[in-house]
Amino acid sequence: MLVYPGRCRLLRTAIVALYICLLCFSIVGAAAGKDYYHILGVSRDASQQEIKRQYKTLSRKHHPDKNPGDERAHERFIELAEAYEVLSDDEKREIYNRYGEEGLKNQGGPGGGGGFHDPFDIFAQFFGGQVRFDRRGSGSGRAKPRGPDVHVRVPVTLLELYTGTEIEVDISKQAICPHCDGSGAATPDDVETCNVCGGSGVRVVKHILGPGIVQQMQSTCDECGGKGKKVSKPCPHCKGSRVHREADVLAIRIEPGMRDGEQVSFEGEADQHPDHEPGSVVFHLQQQTHKTFARHGNDLHAEVTITLLDALIGFNRTIPHVDHKIAIELSRAGVTPPGHVQILAGKGMPIRQHVTAAAAASGGAFGDMHITYWIQFPKTVDAATKVELASIFGSATWDGSDAASKQNTRSHRGKQAPPESMAHDEL
Repeated sequence: MLVYPGRCRLLRTAIVALYICLLCFSIVGAAAGKDYYHILGVSRDASQQEIKRQYKTLSRKHHPDKNPGDERAHERFIELAEAYEVLSDDEKREIYNRYGEEGLKNQGGPGGGGGFHDPFDIFAQFFGGQVRFDRRGSGSGRAKPRGPDVHVRVPVTLLELYTGTEIEVDISKQAICPHCDGSGAATPDDVETCNVCGGSGVRVVKHILGPGIVQQMQSTCDECGGKGKKVSKPCPHCKGSRVHREADVLAIRIEPGMRDGEQVSFEGEADQHPDHEPGSVVFHLQQQTHKTFARHGNDLHAEVTITLLDALIGFNRTIPHVDHKIAIELSRAGVTPPGHVQILAGKGMPIRQHVTAAAAASGGAFGDMHITYWIQFPKTVDAATKVELASIFGSATWDGSDAASKQNTRSHRGKQAPPESMAHDEL
């Protein structure tokens, strides 16, 4: 058998080269880590608007509250938050594009402290709540001022505050032009340094007041408006205004037990402008009047009218709750005076988790329901009925000697609700 040394060396060289290539691919794959673009389902050249829109859609779909007990959905929710946190920040995105996930770790982590922020905080930016960190930077100070907040009143029903829901609100806001990226120019080459102020944005004006006396004053350059740059050819889409109007949808998460006047804030969702950071959109919940119940704190109040016969001999009846899923049973065995209040413990509004510490001692998970009874008296009584009533109750007239009855009569005269000192039932 003939052996060709040259061919053997060539074969060994090829094997070594293949091994090195496989090793390099494994190193690159390890450095790249998670594919955040694939997680969000966007291309590598996706705009910030696309990234934001995709995160909002997918995070709502995989939120743990919508998928109770689904561990995979919870993990997906966390991955989406991590991907958005990196790709929504230009600096972190550039590092990730060049060095992958490993490069982010070497830079101290996405949150600046070696890890990611709470995924629920990021979710709260889009669906309401207080955000505990600034996603635009590490907090070292912004060069741009913050724009004004936008306040919107949102009508909500008592049912929505009782059960909780999600309300989508269509808004129209000012956004940075995606075609010129806020420069106002058709192309980057159409942005030129101002030839009047030399790019400083200010003009120096000298006034000769007299021999050897010169006054020097600075003013904003009227040629470039203080920007230091001029646009020779404006953007054809925004006409050089650098902004345009766009529609957006914000989803307000109404948690069970939220109250009238409560605020839900969306940080950074107000009008955009290249010269300032956007403010917040703040929704103010405005509870609408319910036909049966009135709300006071965590308690529900209702008024029920009963007949004179029911007031004397007792009754059993039901009324629907706010959500119409359960029936509230009302029962009285004895005499029910007008204005009497019956308290049904635990039949009121849900008590939100962050306020239970103040109300745990008295209400548990729900407030109480207060039922005030009013009596419907007959308009007329015929002679035969009068005789029958006289035989039942007797013909004696009240002389006012009963102090308790006298006080009770004064308590109800002309009042629509009994005083707090009045006795009531608790079930």
